[in-house]
Amino acid sequence: MIDTLVQLAHDAMTSPWAYLALFAFAALDAFLPIIPSESLVITAGVFAAGGEPELLGVIGAAALGAFVGDHVSYLIGRTAGARLLERARSRPRGCAAFEFADRALARRGGLILVVARYVPGGRTAVTLTMGATHYPLRSFSSFDSIAALSWAVYSALVGYVGGRAFEQDTIKGLLVGLGLGLTIAVVVETIRRLRGRSLVFRPRAPGSKHDS
Repeated sequence: MIDTLVQLAHDAMTSPWAYLALFAFAALDAFLPIIPSESLVITAGVFAAGGEPELLGVIGAAALGAFVGDHVSYLIGRTAGARLLERARSRPRGCAAFEFADRALARRGGLILVVARYVPGGRTAVTLTMGATHYPLRSFSSFDSIAALSWAVYSALVGYVGGRAFEQDTIKGLLVGLGLGLTIAVVVETIRRLRGRSLVFRPRAPGSKHDS
């Protein structure tokens, strides 16, 4: 069964349509965060260690897809942002994500777009919020080009490292690649949550006249 799944994955990743699939999944994931684009890019990176698909092609397709998808999310926010934000904030998880996006955008500006690209739900909230608040499109595109490219390089190389480490055992390569990606994602999310809590619960300094 496992061998069959690996063979199917191999056939998919060595297909001429693989790059188009990577582009499409990365684009859709930007505004439909139920799409596991990281896993797909990491898997492609594992097979790229064997020579097919090409690593640079994987990075290029994923980066371009992420860039296009983020801009679709931004434009959705810009045209229907008020209604979407109101609906999202009515749900506990959505409320937390968009409150994080509001605070982070106010503190970090466009730089938060680079950080949020590594947080599946967070990146959608940030791009929608930036559109809804009419963040300048030129600045958005500049930051997003860095975000999309760095994310694609990271995801592909995580898989590539796993694939190179276990060139003779694709299953282990996939497990290592996906495990590395999951571990890094958990660490990033944990740090983000801890930083968020420290900002919320930071005590006011004695004698201070203003909130911290």
